[in-house]
Amino acid sequence: MEKKKNDNGSNHGERDEYFKERAGTDDARFHVVPHDEEGWAVKTEGEDEPGYTSDSKSEAVKEAKRMAEEAETMAIIHDEDGKIEEQHNYQE
Repeated sequence: MEKKKNDNGSNHGERDEYFKERAGTDDARFHVVPHDEEGWAVKTEGEDEPGYTSDSKSEAVKEAKRMAEEAETMAIIHDEDGKIEEQHNYQE
């Protein structure tokens, strides 16, 4: 379920708190997001720096799925605009 952000950005703090609570825990999920000009990154919730970068979205998705499966968590794939496109759940 995707939450829509209000124009005034009121959801921003709530989202940051959500990620902060999961940072460094087994609940942290992996997000495939646009990175730099033409690239893609896999970011762990709560982390500023990407854990993986690629010029190819398909390679970033493949790596996010691998990481999520290994950690028994979720891989969340975003589109070019940052909206959630698909989710892969590897939780037991």
